[in-house]
Amino acid sequence: MSKVNEVTTMEIDNPTSNISNQISPKFSINVLQLLKSAQMQHGLRHGDYARYRRYCTARLRRLYKSLKFTHGRGKYTRKSISESTVTEVRFLHLVLYTAERAWSHAMEKRQLPDGPNARQRIYLIGRLRKAVKWADLFSHLCSIKGDSRTSLEAEAYASYMKGNLLFEQDKNWDTALRNFKSARAVYEELGKYGDVENQVLCHERVEELEPSIRYCLHKIGESNLQTSELLQIGEMEGPALDLFKSKLEAVMAEARSQQAASLTEFQWLGNRFPITNAKTRVAILKAQELEKDLHGPSADSLSAEKRLVTFDKVFTAYHEARSCIRSDLANAGNSENVKDDLNGLDKAVSAVLGQRTIERNQLLVSIAKSKLTRRRDDKNEKVTKPEELVRLYDLLLQNTADLSDLVSSGRDRKPEEVTFAEECQLKSLAFRAERCFYLARSYSLAGKRTEAYALYCRARSFAENALQKFQTNRNSDQVMIKELKTLYDECRSYSCIEHATGIIEEEKAPENLSKKISTISLSGADKKVEKYLLEKLDLYESAVGDSNVKAVPRIERFPPAFQSAARNPIVLDLAFNTIDFPSLENRMKKDKKGFISRLWR
Repeated sequence: MSKVNEVTTMEIDNPTSNISNQISPKFSINVLQLLKSAQMQHGLRHGDYARYRRYCTARLRRLYKSLKFTHGRGKYTRKSISESTVTEVRFLHLVLYTAERAWSHAMEKRQLPDGPNARQRIYLIGRLRKAVKWADLFSHLCSIKGDSRTSLEAEAYASYMKGNLLFEQDKNWDTALRNFKSARAVYEELGKYGDVENQVLCHERVEELEPSIRYCLHKIGESNLQTSELLQIGEMEGPALDLFKSKLEAVMAEARSQQAASLTEFQWLGNRFPITNAKTRVAILKAQELEKDLHGPSADSLSAEKRLVTFDKVFTAYHEARSCIRSDLANAGNSENVKDDLNGLDKAVSAVLGQRTIERNQLLVSIAKSKLTRRRDDKNEKVTKPEELVRLYDLLLQNTADLSDLVSSGRDRKPEEVTFAEECQLKSLAFRAERCFYLARSYSLAGKRTEAYALYCRARSFAENALQKFQTNRNSDQVMIKELKTLYDECRSYSCIEHATGIIEEEKAPENLSKKISTISLSGADKKVEKYLLEKLDLYESAVGDSNVKAVPRIERFPPAFQSAARNPIVLDLAFNTIDFPSLENRMKKDKKGFISRLWR
């Protein structure tokens, strides 16, 4: 008891410690986790900086109103945030989201379709300066009002914003490098502590900062990075890498424009077409660089998803080139030579675009075939049905027909063009055989044995015909020949299986019919009742059925069965019609009629 009294007297004698703790509390903010969740939930998962900026604006409005820290009514009166102002953690949120709003506005301008022009770039740098200003204020306030971890994260955030500003200004690369390294060092240290989620976020931010650091070293001259390595870095994902990607794209566009000066003609099937438009040169050069990734030595190491993304970029580049060519064709005037060159160039670019479309669809076919043989793939997606492969081969047949018609058009055709048209016809034969095979598989899964057997035989004849023509051709594709041989063997084996299965089913048909007739009951008592999911929870049976079999799921009965419900009884008043009610005429008000009204009866 005496000890308690001594403690209380000490607290009374020295009240400054409690007062100081009440006046200057230490706030805690997990800055990286807060920003990452806000960015992923409000647009930056898809790179939508405009949506994220609108969210920051709405968040700031709510914070201002909840803190009653509005800037006057009617006339704007600026209120600054200082150390004495910060009495709640929400004041620190105000400063942080103001910096985020300025940064997202700058990134929105950076992602314009044609890139920011000179005026927009000045505005962009102004927004980044504003973000740096608020980030510095946030770091200063957190160093005074926040705990040690919050202060470190705020310092890393401010360094990251300063690095972004210098990165965009294309100057002071050593200072930008110093800021990025400072932010990386802080996140590396913070990644060693805390919960698992925070450690993962810190390691992700370190990986996002690494490309910017390597690019700064490259600009300073302390790194031997090649252009291909920079492009591989640019394939990484993350909001912190968007500024790096835009800078890398600008550098690559400048390099392409310098290389495009040497690209004076486009070669295709022995023809040479001059290229006069600079935009057309840059677009074709970009497409050719991307095609090196698809057909180069490193193409086998690329995953299917990355190859599909590269194909999309190739299509965009060639479509841009075609639009430039056709606009030049519209402005060509009456010059026949220029028109002939532009028409030939348009035909060549369209033919190359058709070839890449066929290659992309063949890649989709290979992906679908890999999913056809297994029930579920690695991402727990549904299996590929044979009907999907039939649709893909329909697209391939249409692509080869369009490409063959495009190459065959024209009066004077070179031997290379004739050979290319014949190759397209051979490919169409192989695609027709593959389509017939998977159409037979779809009929087989549906239980139609006769149709499936006929289609397997038809596919085998198609494969045999295409194989003979491929073997007689000198420049035939060996991969296609191997696939046709495999297809021929599969058609033969599947046709035998379908034939045997059909005979077995036909032999068993009378027996199955007799069994069904013997189990027929007029009352329906012997009929097996399929239970629903809620009725067999103790059994490990699927209520949906196999994905390859078309069956009705038995999860719950719908519509539900009718049930009897209690209601109030119906009361019939039988005495109403037998009651004699008294006359009320003497109580009714009589109308008084005058002399004139009597005349008009």
